[in-house]
Amino acid sequence: MTRQVTRRPSKVQSGPGSTRSMDSNNNKKPVPVKRAKKQRKPNLIASFLLQVLRFSILGVGLGAIAGTVLTVVDPSKLPLHPKPTATNSPNSPTPQPVTPKPTTLVLNENLSSLNQKLQALAVKYPKLQAGALFIDLDNGAYANFRGDTIFAAASTIKIPILVAFFEDVDAGKIRLDETLVATKDVLASGSGDMQYLGLNKTYTALETATKMNVISDNTATNMLIKRMGGKKALNQRFQAWGLTSTVINNPLPDLEGTNTTSPRDLVTILGKVNQGELLSLRSRDRLLNIMQETRTRTLLPQGIEKSADIAHKTGDIGSMLADAGIIDMPNGKRYLGAVMVKRPHNDSNARTLIQQISRTAYQHFKWYQTQPAAKPQPVPQSSPSPSPVVSPSPGN
Repeated sequence: MTRQVTRRPSKVQSGPGSTRSMDSNNNKKPVPVKRAKKQRKPNLIASFLLQVLRFSILGVGLGAIAGTVLTVVDPSKLPLHPKPTATNSPNSPTPQPVTPKPTTLVLNENLSSLNQKLQALAVKYPKLQAGALFIDLDNGAYANFRGDTIFAAASTIKIPILVAFFEDVDAGKIRLDETLVATKDVLASGSGDMQYLGLNKTYTALETATKMNVISDNTATNMLIKRMGGKKALNQRFQAWGLTSTVINNPLPDLEGTNTTSPRDLVTILGKVNQGELLSLRSRDRLLNIMQETRTRTLLPQGIEKSADIAHKTGDIGSMLADAGIIDMPNGKRYLGAVMVKRPHNDSNARTLIQQISRTAYQHFKWYQTQPAAKPQPVPQSSPSPSPVVSPSPGN
């Protein structure tokens, strides 16, 4: 019996990528050999040229954008050299604040009829020396009755001090809520209650300024003078504002009357406030609100209607009585007024005269009809009287 053996073909590896078959008869059949494809090496020159082309296209695009911008911005209008700043010029001097230039009251019509009425009133009181200036803010009409006469300022000096205070608030030199101390060197007799509230008591700056005007506190006034650099610094500012007669020579209460001003100066500073020349609108509103709360209402307010509003400040020492303010009438008219009277010691006729002058001016402006505007002319100057000699009396 014969047994047959069947052999299965086997595969033998011949090398990478090729195989060969072997059968039982050892017959060799050619099998196609698969070869791995070789990867081509990148062409460095082609890559370089491609990158150059890409950057060229990008450059053209940026150039187009820059050209468009330059057609909008005119290079001729740009500064050739940047201005030095505190950062790039450490040796540059600190910029100094620009002070306003003095201005002259340029008005239209001289109200000769009102001037005559004021003169007629003054004649009735031969022992008194009065000066007054009124200006209609609607049309520039004015009445100047010895308005350039220099008087003892008494507490009317607090008007320009209050303006200086709010100017410093606007400049960031004073904060309304900062603390001021009533030290021994600023305590003052006369009007006000801060002198009785204790040594070294503290107040906010706004509270101090309010007391200075509303109750005419002399201690508050001295505190603000000290806070703003003293009398010399304030006098320089008054001069820069065009206040030629307004000078602080001594602290309050100044019963001797060495501090001076004039009706013209008081009207000038009130006019600047009204026109927004010195203060921001916010500070101007605060100042006028404070002046509307003035407690003493026995002078100018007595000559106006109850429906009228007045923001004002009085001055009262033995030899001088005064009041200056901004008056708003029910008919919408607004005018400025300042009246100052030199008098024998505490003569009550000075109060009566100021009331009568105030009433006469108010009635004139109430019924006055605007005339065609004439060519503007400066308010005529009057010869100032010598510095007044005054006698002591509590000031307010």
